[in-house]
Amino acid sequence: MNKTAAIFTGNSNPALAKEIVGCLKMSLSKVLVTRFSEGEIRVRIDENVRGKDVFIVQSTCPPPNRNLMELLILIDALKRASARRITAVLPHFGYARQDRKDQPRVPITAKLVANLLTTAGADRILTIDLHAGQIQGFFDIPMDHLYAVKVFVDHIKQMKIKNITVASPDVGGIKMARAYAKRLETPLAIVDKRRISEEDTEVMNILGEEEIKGKNVLIIDDLVATAGSLVEAANALKKAGAKDVYAAITHPILSGPAIKRIEASPIKKLFVTNTIPVEDGKIHKKIKVLSIAPLLADAIKRIHNEESVSCLFD
Repeated sequence: MNKTAAIFTGNSNPALAKEIVGCLKMSLSKVLVTRFSEGEIRVRIDENVRGKDVFIVQSTCPPPNRNLMELLILIDALKRASARRITAVLPHFGYARQDRKDQPRVPITAKLVANLLTTAGADRILTIDLHAGQIQGFFDIPMDHLYAVKVFVDHIKQMKIKNITVASPDVGGIKMARAYAKRLETPLAIVDKRRISEEDTEVMNILGEEEIKGKNVLIIDDLVATAGSLVEAANALKKAGAKDVYAAITHPILSGPAIKRIEASPIKKLFVTNTIPVEDGKIHKKIKVLSIAPLLADAIKRIHNEESVSCLFD
């Protein structure tokens, strides 16, 4: 791959990009991504990419607008430098929560971002655990949607946690939680909640409460932002008789009061991945970061070699 492929990264998650190229026994391609004095993003590709299969590793994580703009400009620069194919690798696809018109006069921002990436010149998209599966249909270019389930399941099996019940924090996450329950061979419970505001929820009921009492419960979700919903679900499960409460959540946004809420919650351990870098100020003894670099490296290698990626779903 060293001669026919190139891997670039912006400023969103360079540590993950370095891990990925390490898995592939490659080195990061040279690029300058800085700011002009007034704040505009400046990009310069510092090596020849003509005819190469190019991958850009860039999460649209906080600050999302800056990281998204960096990605768009990188794509444009590589397109104009005559790259053969450009794959945008978004470990975390931002703006995914605005995926439909659930209120009057609101945008479908996930579709807008899909259009921006395509218009900029991306030929392919690679991402992990979309907030909503239908976002795949917003793209008119190939998209490979990976899942972090194997990373979490392998780690949980290594911990040898016994007597587990998998729980979805809301009705929308049932499909994702069921995939974990199937692999761990455990029962499934669902937390029925009502959203009070954009950041706060109220638990109304627990479906499958008989599977909670006296058992260790693993909450499954795709992202944790302010941790309001997560902590509310953990409290409800604890009240329902759960022994220890764990959580496996792919994208650790951890904004606002998230760390304080997790610290004061009954959650024993929160497993996350490094799709979004967990900053030093957000590192907590309850949070365990697992790397998805090997998964992404394998996908990148398979895409480059024109091999099937579907085996990574097993």
